[in-house]
Amino acid sequence: MTIENPSRDEIRDILKKAKRIAVVGLSGNPERTSYMVSKAMQDAGYEIIPVNPTIDEVLGQKAVASLKDIEGHVDIVDVFRRSEQLLEVAKEFLEIDADVFWAQQGLINEEAYKLLKDKGYTVIMDRCIKVEHALTK
Repeated sequence: MTIENPSRDEIRDILKKAKRIAVVGLSGNPERTSYMVSKAMQDAGYEIIPVNPTIDEVLGQKAVASLKDIEGHVDIVDVFRRSEQLLEVAKEFLEIDADVFWAQQGLINEEAYKLLKDKGYTVIMDRCIKVEHALTK
């Protein structure tokens, strides 16, 4: 099976419509990629919801332990976890009210992709949300 991401135009539309991004694996360390990418997206006007059970707060936002702890609608779940952990995150994604599952650059899990695509969800893998935002402005 091959991962097929939406077109750049579709990604542009997703990012224009989105307001809330839950970031799974967001680190409180400013030198980590997850922090830098999330900060850039926050600076671009998105509400960032940190999903990390090991921190209390990051980027001025209270962290939640899991996706299920988020109140209200989530537009994008952006994942910074190892590829082998994507299936677990995808299963949790199915339990909340979210539109798009986004696995950051370098992350691919065909089983997670198939699970979500078969249920009609938009899935993006192996793409950096910050880069895509910059390219589609």
